Amino acid sequence: MHASPKQAILASTCVIFSLIGPLIYWLGNHESQSNLRATRFPVSPASVSPRLPSKPQHLPDSWNFPKLSLPWFANFSKNASLDKRVSLGEKILVSVDNSPFKEAGVEKFKAGQFEEAISAFRSSLKDNRNDPEALIYLNNARAVSNGNFVKVVVSVPIGSNVNVAKEILRGVAQAQDKVNQEHEIQGKSLQVLIANDENNPEIGKALAVKLADDSSLVAVIGHQSSDVSVAVAPVYDNKGVVMISPTSYSRDLTGIGKFIFRTTPSSRVFADALAKYSFQVARNKKFAICSDSKSRASKSFREDFESTVYVLGGQITRTVCNFSAPDFNPDDVVSQATSDGATSLLLAPGVEQLKKAIAVMQTNQGRLSIVASHSMYTFETLQQGMEAANGVIMEAPWDPSAEIDSTYLKDARKFWGGPGNWRTAMAYDATTAITAGLKIALSRQGLQKVLSTPGFSVKGATGVVQFLPTGDRNKAGTLVKVVPGKVSGTGYDFKPLKLKTITGKD
Repeated sequence: MHASPKQAILASTCVIFSLIGPLIYWLGNHESQSNLRATRFPVSPASVSPRLPSKPQHLPDSWNFPKLSLPWFANFSKNASLDKRVSLGEKILVSVDNSPFKEAGVEKFKAGQFEEAISAFRSSLKDNRNDPEALIYLNNARAVSNGNFVKVVVSVPIGSNVNVAKEILRGVAQAQDKVNQEHEIQGKSLQVLIANDENNPEIGKALAVKLADDSSLVAVIGHQSSDVSVAVAPVYDNKGVVMISPTSYSRDLTGIGKFIFRTTPSSRVFADALAKYSFQVARNKKFAICSDSKSRASKSFREDFESTVYVLGGQITRTVCNFSAPDFNPDDVVSQATSDGATSLLLAPGVEQLKKAIAVMQTNQGRLSIVASHSMYTFETLQQGMEAANGVIMEAPWDPSAEIDSTYLKDARKFWGGPGNWRTAMAYDATTAITAGLKIALSRQGLQKVLSTPGFSVKGATGVVQFLPTGDRNKAGTLVKVVPGKVSGTGYDFKPLKLKTITGKD
């Protein structure tokens, strides 16, 4: 006998439900078992290794999530791109300084074998003493092994300008080593997390949000570019995290937040000194300007330079020169500036446009007197510019030949084989200022109050570090000139002008 249509539908429905029930039970049970295994054996995607112990030794509580023995950097595992950008020692970020010993060090660090990591990083530094990342990781491993430390982060553009990133890291590494050797922070060591923001405001802001939520983090050294620093400042200020930039000089940072400081003076100080020298000493009265429309610091410097030139009675030509323009041509720049009657040319590139600024110097061939912002105070300017850079005058926050702090210079030569440049020194000062504050107060709020106190001061690489109520460094700049020399190894060196430190009266 054939079943009716209704009976067939009813039978089919019963079969389906009879299958769904066991399926739901299996899924629920499988999920529970998975969660149970995850709770018992938590593993961070950033630290997957067959040698990783289920309970890493010597990991302090500040590294752990509540109820889960995960190292703190697992907090970034929800965003793989951010996870790859931060490291305490469990991964290599500066790949140009890679070596077998350094690779062994990060593997041991990741596995929680810190004594072995210390040994490996020491061996790596014997092969390459000029690697600041390895020195930071060495001191981080020591700090974890000792189990008593305070943590800060340094954010640098490893992915976009590794040379500038390493200059900053050297200053931080040198200051960290000094502090940890002397146990200056109430008996605690300083641990430094390295972050790679690529000088990208969006990346920097995403990192800032994550970092600010790490309650064990007390301060930030960075960021390198003014564009990133301005973008992240509200994040750190709202979260109550002290940020000290060693290199951002845009005036947009002035007074941006009570937790925001910098160890380099603002663009106003530098542009004013350079314009006065160019007008009053070099006797240039008419200027053409090359700047970068995509760089906040470049725009700020240009506007401050123009303002001083106009006050002095000078002129600015209508020469169009934008390093970020798609049709930028260095040959056209010099020709147009000359046709416009300029006697001097200001080069104020963003750090990413340095090669284009050097190209302008090379095509100039002595036709115009060239002055430059301190973004051009780099080894690349000497190495690539060479004869074309000879005679160029620029401002700098500091020059090592000033011999302001012989102890710093002596240590710099021991660590790096040379004195370093202003970025290294300013990063050293930022780290030194933070550690000086932490000697008095270990909390975020306490650190901010110490740094904001009118009487606060500490001796750094570039002199006394003091902050104005705006968060700016209370410091003047120095003018330097590119001259033939043997110090840099390029055939040319930066040499301070005889005017000593430039002030508003010069």
